[in-house]
Amino acid sequence: METMQNFFGKKTLTTKIVIVVVLTLLMLIPIGMVKSLIKEREGNKIAEQTEMSDRWGGRQLLTGPVLVLPYKQSLVEKGTGANFIYCLPEEYNVTGEIKPEERTRGIQKILSYQSAMHFDGKFIFPDYTKLNINESQILWDEAYIVMGISNLQGVKNKIVFNLNGHPQEILPSVPDNDLIKSGVMVKMPLSPADMGKSYNFDFDLVLNGTDGLHFLPIGKQTNVHLNSTWKSVAYTGDYVPTEKADIKDGIDAQWNVFDYNRSYTQMWVGKNDSFGSTKLGLDLLLPVDHYQKTMRAVKYAIMFIALTFLVFFMVELLSKRRIHPVQYLLVSFALVLFYSLLLALSEHIGFDWSYLVSAVAIVTLITAYSYSIFKSKKQTVFMGLFLSGLYIFLYVVIQLEDMALLLGSIGLFIALAIVMFVSRKIDWYKDGEGAEALSD
Repeated sequence: METMQNFFGKKTLTTKIVIVVVLTLLMLIPIGMVKSLIKEREGNKIAEQTEMSDRWGGRQLLTGPVLVLPYKQSLVEKGTGANFIYCLPEEYNVTGEIKPEERTRGIQKILSYQSAMHFDGKFIFPDYTKLNINESQILWDEAYIVMGISNLQGVKNKIVFNLNGHPQEILPSVPDNDLIKSGVMVKMPLSPADMGKSYNFDFDLVLNGTDGLHFLPIGKQTNVHLNSTWKSVAYTGDYVPTEKADIKDGIDAQWNVFDYNRSYTQMWVGKNDSFGSTKLGLDLLLPVDHYQKTMRAVKYAIMFIALTFLVFFMVELLSKRRIHPVQYLLVSFALVLFYSLLLALSEHIGFDWSYLVSAVAIVTLITAYSYSIFKSKKQTVFMGLFLSGLYIFLYVVIQLEDMALLLGSIGLFIALAIVMFVSRKIDWYKDGEGAEALSD
């Protein structure tokens, strides 16, 4: 019993420093548990959002229309097989309006949209002779146009595909081919007598989706013009908009892409691995979610605990008041509890309000507890101001993600400078005096 009393009551300065450091490192365990909890909750969110997104239409990618000509290829050893000629339009124009809507289920939400688009363009009768294919090999009556839509559940209108001003029947399936697996098709019987003829097409498409909308630049000249009432967007894909503007109620963007801007030609035979390798479009963004911000905050937890312990230790050293290791431990638990409160509250009232509530609760708790330790209003007020400044600093760092490293480094530099200034007159070698100072 006397040994334990000596250890906790009459310890030397060096021993106390070692204990504080060990307690700080031990806090990595509950911090790790909080991180795991954040990841678990975020995983649940992603699973629910994925389910909601799939029901609404998901991230949409539009491919086509593409003209497909089946033909017979003579195979020396295997008889006669079928292959395809793929022809892309000379002109491909898209204009669309994207109307966003936040959809919720429980505490989770996704950003969905409904896009109303008009497509038009022109095909030129394919010059199959450039592919060293004979007229007799082509199955002219089986030619068709295919339009790729990544998620057909999102289609919300009856598509009327006009070819040279005449409506064509849309078939809800895609024949077996090397290019497009999901979409709709239009039969387009051709004749070699049509060589040189052009085919103008147009159709409207109302499409539901979530997160993003993208297109393949299939035209010899592709023009895509989109506008939306949602301002937070990211222009993704391989092409930036030729023109873009942040208008009063949203965004307006236009892409102009030419065939020489991509890695595939206007016509080819069989499988083409380059097709689909480039796309253009945009993603609709929700503000950075609370799980990401909370995880960002937890990364600074060990720094918070270390700085708070350092302040307690300096007050203990300079005021000659003893602070028991258990009291250090209780303060550190309160600091870790902040992140658990932040996570739980942010799922219901948003990150900013939950941060304020959690910070006020923990600062009040630790400040009130500090008074029972220091027995001094001046030191208690100082501790409250220190913790308040620390949480304000963390909030600013979280908001300015790109500047986080710089601000964090500056903050640590200032903290170190203050500690060095305050402790400049302490003779750390006088261990006996340090022990006396800590036990008086």
